[in-house]
Amino acid sequence: MPPVSAHASRPLILGSTSRYRRELMGRLGLPFDVVAPDVDEAPEPGETPAALARRLALAKAQAVARKHPGAIVIGSDQVADLDGQPLGKPGDHARATAQLRSMRGHTVVFQTALAVVCLDSGFEGQDLAPVEVVFRSLTDAEIEDYLRKEQPYDCAGSAKSEGLGISLLDAIRSDDPTALIGLPLIRTCRLLRMAGLQVP
Repeated sequence: MPPVSAHASRPLILGSTSRYRRELMGRLGLPFDVVAPDVDEAPEPGETPAALARRLALAKAQAVARKHPGAIVIGSDQVADLDGQPLGKPGDHARATAQLRSMRGHTVVFQTALAVVCLDSGFEGQDLAPVEVVFRSLTDAEIEDYLRKEQPYDCAGSAKSEGLGISLLDAIRSDDPTALIGLPLIRTCRLLRMAGLQVP
């Protein structure tokens, strides 16, 4: 899709309640607002992790854009993909323990999807930033120690790579380094430029 001409007063909105995405957006030095999207995040029958992440990212952007049609809205979603099975946010210690036990010694693909929507201009763009994460063969004691220290219960896959969670890993493979944290900034900048926003 060709770039859309910029509108001088068009606001930028991050359609997410994630504090991690808010912190990442702050790196770009652009003024933006945060609006919570009202979207059911339950997977559909047979939906792959990548398709789920893409659908939810677009749904979040569209939901906020309907309330703010003049704004450029960013939606994003991340689903951990273990052998084709989606892993969401654990929510508590027991589920996080089970997730990390299932991932130890495996390569998990974190499917981080992005959507940028502006209803007034008609712009709608999407992208996907898969990140391959190789987990070490963790012991039960290592998993318990990590979870007690960091408590990453609001993170898909139960590990924060930007924190102590990096110690659980053997490798990270990605062409968009912030994708694993929740928002692929290289792709975000690209789509924002296409939507008509000047990004330094």
